[in-house]
Amino acid sequence: MQEPEGSQAACAGSARASRRSAVARAASAAGALLIGGAALAGCAQKADASAALELGTAYVQVPTGGTTEAYLVIQNTGPADRLTSARTSVGGRVIFRAPVRSGGTLMKTVPDIGIPADATVRLSPVGFHMLITGAGAMRSGGQIMLTLVFAKGGTVSVVADVTNPATGGSSYFLN
Repeated sequence: MQEPEGSQAACAGSARASRRSAVARAASAAGALLIGGAALAGCAQKADASAALELGTAYVQVPTGGTTEAYLVIQNTGPADRLTSARTSVGGRVIFRAPVRSGGTLMKTVPDIGIPADATVRLSPVGFHMLITGAGAMRSGGQIMLTLVFAKGGTVSVVADVTNPATGGSSYFLN
């Protein structure tokens, strides 16, 4: 059974109009998603841009006798903060150490490390640093992840090179 010619044309026109309407609805939805996405991206950008703490130049010594030390640079461009805890990607326990006297080699355990406002703090062998005990395997030339927790700045991670100063690794005196 054939339909009259006029009705096929009407159906084709109706199908085209329906497709155009669907395309318009899809374009409108895509536009709304783009606007919403841009608003969300703007928020994420602001949050990233306001990050006050940056970690860098991180080193971990090859463990000897089940312990090792970690050194790094912490740059704070915001208000004063405190480093309250840390962990490694290879497990173990991390404690903070500080010299008993300025410039001395005798160390004591401290509960946290103060990070002054608008300052750079260098964890080093003769100053504040992290002592890691009971960690998993670390090999010279490898890397581990250090995750630091700050009282105000939240959690920040950095990749640390595992080095051996006895065989030409880092001197750990961070410039």
